[in-house]
Amino acid sequence: MPPGGSQGWRVPPPAPAQIIRWPADFGRRFIVFVDTEEEFDWNAPFSREARSVTAIAALPEMHRRFVDRGVFPCYLCDYPVVTDPWAADTLRGLIADGRSAVGAQLHPWVNPPHQEQPSAHLSFAGNLPVALEARKLDVLTAAITDAFGSAPQAFRAGRYGLGPQTLALLAGRGYRLDTSVRSYHDYSRQGGPDFRAIGPDAFRTGPENRLIEAPLTTVYTGRLRSAGARWHRMAGRVPRGHGLLSRAGLLSRVPLTPEGVSIEQATAAVRLAAQDDMRLLTFSFHSPSLVPGHTPYVRNADDAVRFRVWWEVMLDQLDQLGFRPLTLAELMRAAEEAR
Repeated sequence: MPPGGSQGWRVPPPAPAQIIRWPADFGRRFIVFVDTEEEFDWNAPFSREARSVTAIAALPEMHRRFVDRGVFPCYLCDYPVVTDPWAADTLRGLIADGRSAVGAQLHPWVNPPHQEQPSAHLSFAGNLPVALEARKLDVLTAAITDAFGSAPQAFRAGRYGLGPQTLALLAGRGYRLDTSVRSYHDYSRQGGPDFRAIGPDAFRTGPENRLIEAPLTTVYTGRLRSAGARWHRMAGRVPRGHGLLSRAGLLSRVPLTPEGVSIEQATAAVRLAAQDDMRLLTFSFHSPSLVPGHTPYVRNADDAVRFRVWWEVMLDQLDQLGFRPLTLAELMRAAEEAR
């Protein structure tokens, strides 16, 4: 790994020996991660003052929908959430089922110590000086431990802002799983990491391969999908090239999220994942999307209805294809047993 910050950092793919080979009895599984965070204007400059967590009030209703279907999410909480007494108490109620879990998510602009000037570049925690990234991670880890009585074991860098030193920092603090990688995506134009070389398979990473990386699942669909990464990269050099390929049915890059992805696109991607014998799918969404007006994906009441229907249809599809839900604890245990 390069010694400097992550701007322009093309994250290398795992070696074949690092890929986790799930045993036959693992079957087909999926897990849901929730970026559990404050509300802020996604189009405004990053601000330390945007700390409201009112959308957390919508989590219990969505949680019940998941649990009724046997799904126990992992809530990746950031500093404004875990230090708000009411929000933390709400989360404690959700994980009282003993199967749902809380992990950590680092939004550096609202996470002390506040020694940097907030900016788009430094919104990727991996671009911070490593000593400051470490101190922010320590503060967040301690806050979660205080709020929930045990140290978090799963981590996501906000905005997928993984840096060259992040995994070593996590391993040194007892984390076991990272899910900062969004497979096949590239944030380098914004100053973040480039994950285009990394597919959706879970793999071992970090110092001495002590960490599990569970990338957010992305599936290429369309007639050019067999060389999806290459064609997607080429299309990016042409104005509106990605849209042209998608509308022609040639190629679409489909992350498994209800945010910006239609249920038709997502179910088609999951069917292809089953066809490709993909064994683990990871889904994700942001908690503020549960309330209209907080994210670009759920702007009004109709969007909120579509968001919930998306999950009902998706969970039916997963069940039909034999994908069973997986808890965070089960995922980490299965990864250890797969050694």
